[in-house]
Amino acid sequence: MPRIFSDPEAIADDIIREVGTRLVVGLPLGLGKANHIVNALFRRAASDRSIHLTIFTALTLEKPTPSADLERRFISPVIDRLFGGYPDLDYAKALHARTLPPNIEVIEFFFLAGKWLGKAYPQQHYISANYTHASSYLLTRGVNVIAQLVAKRVVNGQTRYSLSSNTDTTLDLMKARAEGRIAFKIVGQVNSELPFMPGQGDLAADEFHAVLDSPETDFPLFAPPSEPISDTKYAIGLHSAGQVRDGGTLQIGIGQVGDALAQGLIVRHRDNGAYRGIMSRLAPAQPPREAEPLTTGLYGVSEMFFEAFLALIDAGVLKREVDGALLHAAFFLGPKSFYRALREMKPEQIERIQMVPVSFTNQLYGNEDAKRRARVDARFVNNAMMATLMGAAISDGLDNGQVVSGVGGQYNFVAQAFALEGARSMLTLESTRTSGKAVASNIRWSYGHTTIPRHLRDVIVTEYGVADLRGQSDADVIAAMLSVADSRFQAELTRQAKDAGKLPATYEIPAAHRENFPDRIAAALKPARDAGLLPMFPFGSDFTDVEQRLIPALQILKEATASKLNLLELGWQGFRAGPPDAETAAGLARLQLDRPQSFSDRLYRALVHAAIARSRN
Repeated sequence: MPRIFSDPEAIADDIIREVGTRLVVGLPLGLGKANHIVNALFRRAASDRSIHLTIFTALTLEKPTPSADLERRFISPVIDRLFGGYPDLDYAKALHARTLPPNIEVIEFFFLAGKWLGKAYPQQHYISANYTHASSYLLTRGVNVIAQLVAKRVVNGQTRYSLSSNTDTTLDLMKARAEGRIAFKIVGQVNSELPFMPGQGDLAADEFHAVLDSPETDFPLFAPPSEPISDTKYAIGLHSAGQVRDGGTLQIGIGQVGDALAQGLIVRHRDNGAYRGIMSRLAPAQPPREAEPLTTGLYGVSEMFFEAFLALIDAGVLKREVDGALLHAAFFLGPKSFYRALREMKPEQIERIQMVPVSFTNQLYGNEDAKRRARVDARFVNNAMMATLMGAAISDGLDNGQVVSGVGGQYNFVAQAFALEGARSMLTLESTRTSGKAVASNIRWSYGHTTIPRHLRDVIVTEYGVADLRGQSDADVIAAMLSVADSRFQAELTRQAKDAGKLPATYEIPAAHRENFPDRIAAALKPARDAGLLPMFPFGSDFTDVEQRLIPALQILKEATASKLNLLELGWQGFRAGPPDAETAAGLARLQLDRPQSFSDRLYRALVHAAIARSRN
């Protein structure tokens, strides 16, 4: 049976006593980190240089840190409300402050997107790894401690612990330990908010060396609020929903596009006529390949499990069972409502959601015949940052070597798409991005970094449509990519392809694809937006009603800052406006602008007042 501790310092002393002064600690990705235990180990190593501590992890979660004044006014109360009791990780604070002691090493294989750009130590100690390879790298480095957040349950007088949110690499490492390939100790920290998930991660107490279990070390789970879905992301999700075959298999990556795809599938299933109407306006020249209701339903196998999957289950979209499960997943992360829904599920409901190792979700090796039978007509949907005209995808890094996030499981799912009959890899990206005050194309002629090489090009989806690239010649691939590029950049991209001799000199983009502008997307989606089919937060939100109404206005204000003229017009409109109505007044009060005390306050008030008015149009 495990040793039970109530004091983090005491469990840290016990770990060092049992393992020694060379600690190689594996922390689960994202939510599953035992914060108090790793912080106690960090403090011990920081005060005793004879201890060498290596922390191997991914996706270090940190509270948002607003910078600009208006951003601070909006987000600070949200941070206090949602993250106020979440304990910061000391190793992350030391990395930001550049005060990491020389006897402590921090290695990650996946970053919170953009968090460590320009930070030398994290960039230098990053390991580029497919998610399925992470556990093997830990084995190579001699991991001797796994510190994991767990849920606790007493069954017939026997205590059991659930790996809950993070079965991902832990179960694979436990398998290696059972086979005698490694020896390590698992230490757990009990968290009362963590849902107890049944299945392979439901472990007997004697699997653990020690457990920290105390009300003083309980804390609210990291719960990022759902983000609003823009027109661009809804368009991408709706196009993607039109590629998913009824009776098939679904994997979705993290982010608003995943939420948009799920809502698109729900509309397609529940209100098929409305879905077809949306698509006829969105892409009149490219009807969706799959538009019928999902009567047989889908089976989910996804490394990440997030709130949209629950909505797909509730809507009857995810209903094809495999081994008694509607969904197999390796880790989860989401808002407070998501964790609460899992905690409150009836046993017969939650048993159909099985948390499994990442080796199960992300690859076919091991019981391959059964996986092939289950993963029919699979659609693997993941995000990219950029793509080239010849179909290579850039998802994790920049051409100067800086890492933005990580490869994660993306390559694994692309490989599965080519290994499974009827499967497709769908990489989604917004066609443009704002760079400073300018708009830049995310579809490039070439780029100095690649995540998915062009010989694995398959399906690329932007807000303007679907580019089906598999098995096509370079010229046909370029033509398909041009058709989903923003029209502001099509001429230059076409010229570059022709100059390289990869596109016929006489080629012209078809007329149907020369109107790829944001205003067209907004107009195509507006009837569905107005009808409530495409809400800003389709699966609920931890933002208050006032905050939800402010978000579009603040986005308008952010976009206006790209042009001094637009910003001046917005401010002039606000200064000329009459007294605010009740809704506007509530928004201004929420931003502490109801009683402006300075010129900057009065300017912000005018800008926000005008932006709220514009957001209603």
